[in-house]
Amino acid sequence: MHEAFAEISSNADVLLLCGDLTDYGRPDEAEALVADIRPAVKIPMLAVLGNHDFESGQAELVCKVLDGAGINVLDGEAIEVGGIGVAGFGGGFGRRMLNAWGEPLIKQFVQESIRHAVRLEQALAKLQTKRRIVVLHYSPIRATLKGEHPEIFAFLGSSRLEEPINRFRVDAVFHGHAHNGILDGKTSTGTPVYSVSAPALRNTGKPYRIIDL
Repeated sequence: MHEAFAEISSNADVLLLCGDLTDYGRPDEAEALVADIRPAVKIPMLAVLGNHDFESGQAELVCKVLDGAGINVLDGEAIEVGGIGVAGFGGGFGRRMLNAWGEPLIKQFVQESIRHAVRLEQALAKLQTKRRIVVLHYSPIRATLKGEHPEIFAFLGSSRLEEPINRFRVDAVFHGHAHNGILDGKTSTGTPVYSVSAPALRNTGKPYRIIDL
């Protein structure tokens, strides 16, 4: 990926990494990524972790490796680099959105979704910039999941993430995770949502997207 990162650095103002930065959430995998990034990228870098990055229970060590390379890992925080914040979780869409009812495991899953939506809202409230960009691993809308099996939509994103995005009039949203979805969508109020999932980009000829805002 070194060549791709060099191209990004010379053509973009900010590099956004939308999760699944490792296969199994191991620090050595993060170090392999950093080896490609460190000599190539000279622009600000922001990241959120994905589900793969939590797999081995070493997410803190993964973050430490990324931080050492100058990558700001966002987990409910806001950072003002052109007006950028923050991360989210999954949980279903619209009237089919999971609710905290029934088995303890379902309640825990839903509460985690709510917690991440609240943290996203809190982070957006801290931003004083005129333009706001949201960086997520999971999608806040159904549209970019078109092509995925409907049975797994609840694990690919959540409408709860869309609510603060619309309320704070975010300029753009970037997310990963959806391997078979489409690349572009909009929230119910017209905020553009861009999928940057590497598998979804496989037919574009580039393992990244450059979006001009």
